[in-house]
Amino acid sequence: MAAFLPVTQQISSSAQQSRPAAAAAAGLSLGDVEERLIYDQHGAPTTFRSLFQSSRAIVVFVRNFLCYACKEYVEDLSKIPQEALMDAEVRLVVIGQSSFSHIEAFCSLTGYQHEIYVDPERHIFKKLGMRRGEEFTESAAKSPHVKSSMLMGSLKSMWRAMTSPAFDFQGDPLQQGGAIIVGPGSDVHFAHFDMNRFDHAPISQLLQLAGVQMIDFNRHPKIIDV
Repeated sequence: MAAFLPVTQQISSSAQQSRPAAAAAAGLSLGDVEERLIYDQHGAPTTFRSLFQSSRAIVVFVRNFLCYACKEYVEDLSKIPQEALMDAEVRLVVIGQSSFSHIEAFCSLTGYQHEIYVDPERHIFKKLGMRRGEEFTESAAKSPHVKSSMLMGSLKSMWRAMTSPAFDFQGDPLQQGGAIIVGPGSDVHFAHFDMNRFDHAPISQLLQLAGVQMIDFNRHPKIIDV
Protein backbone atom coordinates (compact mmCIF):
# COMPACT_ATOMS: atom_id res chain seq x y z
CA MET A 1 0.00 0.00 0.00
CA ALA A 2 1.49 3.37 -1.00
CA ALA A 3 1.50 6.22 1.49
CA PHE A 4 0.02 9.52 0.32
CA LEU A 5 2.53 12.17 -0.66
CA PRO A 6 2.13 15.69 0.70
CA VAL A 7 -0.26 17.66 -1.48
CA THR A 8 0.22 21.31 -2.36
CA GLN A 9 -2.63 23.77 -2.86
CA GLN A 10 -2.17 24.84 -6.47
CA ILE A 11 0.47 25.12 -9.11
CA SER A 12 3.78 26.62 -8.11
CA SER A 13 4.75 28.85 -11.05
CA SER A 14 4.23 32.56 -10.50
CA ALA A 15 2.36 32.89 -13.78
CA GLN A 16 -0.24 30.36 -12.79
CA GLN A 17 -0.57 31.70 -9.24
CA SER A 18 -1.70 35.00 -10.79
CA ARG A 19 -4.58 33.34 -12.63
CA PRO A 20 -8.16 34.01 -11.48
CA ALA A 21 -8.73 30.25 -11.47
CA ALA A 22 -5.92 29.72 -8.97
CA ALA A 23 -7.32 32.41 -6.70
CA ALA A 24 -10.77 30.82 -6.82
CA ALA A 25 -9.35 27.40 -6.03
CA ALA A 26 -7.45 28.57 -2.95
CA GLY A 27 -10.59 28.56 -0.79
CA LEU A 28 -12.58 25.96 -2.70
CA SER A 29 -15.44 24.41 -0.71
CA LEU A 30 -17.55 21.47 -1.81
CA GLY A 31 -20.34 22.08 0.68
CA ASP A 32 -22.82 23.30 -1.94
CA VAL A 33 -22.26 20.39 -4.32
CA GLU A 34 -21.66 17.33 -2.15
CA GLU A 35 -25.26 16.14 -2.43
CA ARG A 36 -25.66 16.94 -6.13
CA LEU A 37 -26.50 13.92 -8.22
CA ILE A 38 -24.28 12.65 -11.01
CA TYR A 39 -25.17 9.81 -13.38
CA ASP A 40 -23.33 6.76 -14.70
CA GLN A 41 -23.61 5.25 -18.17
CA HIS A 42 -26.87 3.53 -17.25
CA GLY A 43 -28.46 6.69 -15.87
CA ALA A 44 -28.12 5.49 -12.27
CA PRO A 45 -27.63 8.43 -9.88
CA THR A 46 -25.11 8.81 -7.08
CA THR A 47 -24.05 11.79 -5.01
CA PHE A 48 -20.92 13.73 -5.83
CA ARG A 49 -19.81 13.18 -2.23
CA SER A 50 -19.76 9.41 -2.71
CA LEU A 51 -16.68 9.77 -4.93
CA PHE A 52 -14.42 11.00 -2.15
CA GLN A 53 -16.19 10.29 1.12
CA SER A 54 -13.93 7.39 2.08
CA SER A 55 -10.94 7.68 -0.26
CA ARG A 56 -8.80 10.17 -2.08
CA ALA A 57 -10.00 10.96 -5.59
CA ILE A 58 -8.65 12.67 -8.68
CA VAL A 59 -11.74 14.20 -10.29
CA VAL A 60 -11.37 15.51 -13.83
CA PHE A 61 -14.12 17.68 -15.31
CA VAL A 62 -14.17 17.71 -19.13
CA ARG A 63 -15.64 20.35 -21.43
CA ASN A 64 -17.84 18.12 -23.56
CA PHE A 65 -17.55 14.68 -25.08
CA LEU A 66 -17.19 16.03 -28.64
CA CYS A 67 -14.21 18.23 -27.71
CA TYR A 68 -11.11 16.81 -29.41
CA ALA A 69 -8.83 18.21 -26.68
CA CYS A 70 -10.89 16.43 -24.02
CA LYS A 71 -10.86 13.24 -26.07
CA GLU A 72 -7.07 13.24 -26.33
CA TYR A 73 -6.65 14.12 -22.65
CA VAL A 74 -8.91 11.25 -21.61
CA GLU A 75 -7.05 8.92 -23.97
CA ASP A 76 -3.97 9.57 -21.83
CA LEU A 77 -5.97 9.10 -18.63
CA SER A 78 -6.89 5.68 -19.97
CA LYS A 79 -3.20 4.71 -19.95
CA ILE A 80 -3.08 4.83 -16.13
CA PRO A 81 -3.10 1.22 -14.86
CA GLN A 82 -5.91 0.37 -12.47
CA GLU A 83 -3.34 -1.42 -10.32
CA ALA A 84 -1.44 1.84 -9.75
CA LEU A 85 -4.62 3.53 -8.53
CA MET A 86 -5.53 0.60 -6.29
CA ASP A 87 -2.05 0.47 -4.75
CA ALA A 88 -2.32 4.17 -3.87
CA GLU A 89 -5.98 3.82 -2.77
CA VAL A 90 -6.95 6.62 -5.15
CA ARG A 91 -10.02 6.82 -7.39
CA LEU A 92 -9.81 8.37 -10.84
CA VAL A 93 -13.08 9.90 -11.99
CA VAL A 94 -14.05 11.81 -15.13
CA ILE A 95 -17.18 13.98 -15.07
CA GLY A 96 -18.74 15.28 -18.26
CA GLN A 97 -21.78 17.50 -18.76
CA SER A 98 -23.76 15.70 -21.44
CA SER A 99 -26.59 13.21 -21.26
CA PHE A 100 -25.53 9.88 -19.75
CA SER A 101 -26.40 8.26 -23.09
CA HIS A 102 -23.12 9.54 -24.55
CA ILE A 103 -20.85 7.93 -21.95
CA GLU A 104 -20.55 4.49 -23.53
CA ALA A 105 -19.56 5.81 -26.96
CA PHE A 106 -17.03 8.21 -25.43
CA CYS A 107 -15.40 5.41 -23.42
CA SER A 108 -15.27 3.21 -26.51
CA LEU A 109 -13.65 6.03 -28.48
CA THR A 110 -11.00 6.86 -25.87
CA GLY A 111 -10.38 3.44 -24.35
CA TYR A 112 -11.19 4.90 -20.92
CA GLN A 113 -12.06 2.19 -18.38
CA HIS A 114 -12.00 4.06 -15.06
CA GLU A 115 -14.99 5.74 -13.39
CA ILE A 116 -17.01 8.24 -15.40
CA TYR A 117 -20.21 10.20 -14.69
CA VAL A 118 -22.10 13.18 -16.06
CA ASP A 119 -23.50 16.35 -14.52
CA PRO A 120 -25.98 17.17 -17.33
CA GLU A 121 -27.28 20.40 -15.80
CA ARG A 122 -23.73 21.57 -14.98
CA HIS A 123 -24.67 22.21 -11.36
CA ILE A 124 -21.23 21.21 -10.05
CA PHE A 125 -19.37 23.00 -12.84
CA LYS A 126 -21.24 26.21 -12.04
CA LYS A 127 -21.07 26.02 -8.25
CA LEU A 128 -17.33 25.37 -8.29
CA GLY A 129 -16.84 28.41 -10.51
CA MET A 130 -15.57 26.77 -13.66
CA ARG A 131 -15.29 29.13 -16.57
CA ARG A 132 -17.84 29.37 -19.38
CA GLY A 133 -16.05 30.67 -22.46
CA GLU A 134 -12.39 30.48 -23.34
CA GLU A 135 -9.57 32.86 -22.45
CA PHE A 136 -6.19 32.61 -24.13
CA THR A 137 -3.45 34.29 -22.11
CA GLU A 138 0.25 33.74 -21.44
CA SER A 139 -0.59 32.16 -18.08
CA ALA A 140 -2.84 29.54 -19.71
CA ALA A 141 -0.77 26.40 -20.24
CA LYS A 142 -0.64 24.31 -23.42
CA SER A 143 -1.73 20.80 -22.60
CA PRO A 144 1.01 18.21 -23.17
CA HIS A 145 -1.76 15.70 -23.86
CA VAL A 146 -3.35 17.36 -26.91
CA LYS A 147 -1.78 16.21 -30.16
CA SER A 148 -4.11 17.62 -32.82
CA SER A 149 -3.98 21.14 -34.18
CA MET A 150 -6.99 23.37 -33.53
CA LEU A 151 -8.04 23.14 -37.19
CA MET A 152 -7.79 19.38 -37.52
CA GLY A 153 -9.21 18.79 -34.07
CA SER A 154 -12.21 21.01 -34.74
CA LEU A 155 -12.88 19.23 -38.04
CA LYS A 156 -12.75 15.86 -36.28
CA SER A 157 -15.18 17.08 -33.60
CA MET A 158 -17.58 18.40 -36.24
CA TRP A 159 -17.46 15.09 -38.12
CA ARG A 160 -18.19 13.15 -34.95
CA ALA A 161 -21.15 15.43 -34.25
CA MET A 162 -22.54 14.93 -37.75
CA THR A 163 -22.15 11.15 -37.68
CA SER A 164 -23.37 10.51 -34.14
CA PRO A 165 -26.84 8.95 -33.72
CA ALA A 166 -28.11 12.16 -32.08
CA PHE A 167 -26.70 15.39 -33.51
CA ASP A 168 -25.73 17.48 -30.50
CA PHE A 169 -22.61 18.92 -28.88
CA GLN A 170 -22.71 16.39 -26.03
CA GLY A 171 -22.50 19.22 -23.52
CA ASP A 172 -22.30 23.01 -23.54
CA PRO A 173 -19.50 23.83 -26.04
CA LEU A 174 -18.54 26.96 -24.07
CA GLN A 175 -18.15 25.21 -20.72
CA GLN A 176 -14.57 24.71 -19.52
CA GLY A 177 -13.43 21.96 -17.20
CA GLY A 178 -10.78 21.42 -14.55
CA ALA A 179 -9.39 18.96 -12.04
CA ILE A 180 -9.41 18.57 -8.28
CA ILE A 181 -7.80 16.21 -5.79
CA VAL A 182 -10.09 15.66 -2.82
CA GLY A 183 -10.60 13.33 0.12
CA PRO A 184 -10.91 11.27 2.09
CA GLY A 185 -13.67 13.61 3.22
CA SER A 186 -14.39 17.01 1.74
CA ASP A 187 -10.95 18.62 1.98
CA VAL A 188 -9.75 19.82 -1.43
CA HIS A 189 -5.99 19.38 -1.68
CA PHE A 190 -5.47 20.69 -5.19
CA ALA A 191 -7.57 22.46 -7.81
CA HIS A 192 -7.02 23.62 -11.35
CA PHE A 193 -9.70 25.32 -13.46
CA ASP A 194 -9.06 25.36 -17.20
CA MET A 195 -9.01 28.73 -18.95
CA ASN A 196 -9.46 27.16 -22.38
CA ARG A 197 -9.57 23.77 -24.13
CA PHE A 198 -5.77 23.36 -23.97
CA ASP A 199 -5.25 24.44 -20.36
CA HIS A 200 -5.32 21.01 -18.71
CA ALA A 201 -3.58 20.07 -15.49
CA PRO A 202 -0.75 17.73 -16.55
CA ILE A 203 -1.72 14.18 -15.65
CA SER A 204 1.75 13.45 -14.29
CA GLN A 205 1.27 16.30 -11.81
CA LEU A 206 -2.10 14.99 -10.68
CA LEU A 207 -0.66 11.51 -10.14
CA GLN A 208 2.33 12.81 -8.22
CA LEU A 209 0.24 14.98 -5.91
CA ALA A 210 -2.22 12.16 -5.27
CA GLY A 211 0.56 9.68 -4.49
CA VAL A 212 0.07 7.49 -7.56
CA GLN A 213 2.92 5.84 -9.45
CA MET A 214 4.07 8.10 -12.27
CA ILE A 215 3.36 7.29 -15.91
CA ASP A 216 5.58 8.40 -18.81
CA PHE A 217 3.17 9.88 -21.36
CA ASN A 218 5.97 11.02 -23.66
CA ARG A 219 7.00 7.55 -24.79
CA HIS A 220 5.91 6.69 -28.31
CA PRO A 221 6.68 3.57 -30.36
CA LYS A 222 9.44 4.21 -32.86
CA ILE A 223 9.35 2.76 -36.35
CA ILE A 224 12.75 2.09 -37.90
CA ASP A 225 12.94 1.84 -41.68
CA VAL A 226 15.28 -0.85 -42.96
